Amino acid sequence: MSAHLDDLVEKLSQLSVLDMAKLKKALEDKWGVKAAVAGPAAAAPVAAAAAPASDSTEFKVILEAPVPDDKKIGVIKAVREVTGLGLKEAKDIVEGAPKEIKASVPKAEAEEISKKLSNAGAKVTLKGL
Repeated sequence: MSAHLDDLVEKLSQLSVLDMAKLKKALEDKWGVKAAVAGPAAAAPVAAAAAPASDSTEFKVILEAPVPDDKKIGVIKAVREVTGLGLKEAKDIVEGAPKEIKASVPKAEAEEISKKLSNAGAKVTLKGL
């Protein structure tokens, strides 16, 4: 790389995530384009700054099988907590995994549900809609 590019890379590396997001927006406005992910190394700061427009905003939360026997009670409690189902219904879901827990929830809620179930010992998959 030329010294000019090395200098530019060094300056960009010193930007905060917020400044990277502002830079991304300014370049999109100036050039009349939308930023796209070029590769994992080049896009990591921009992707962390702002979610691309193609990212899903609604997710399906799926309980994957199998749930270990020693974790079933905790997972059943977590399923009841996030779904509001009764004991029998929650038990049926856990024992019948893979099963959908929630059909269409915002990303933040889907991540929270995933965290609760994972902490209880379940394996969870989030699928964008």
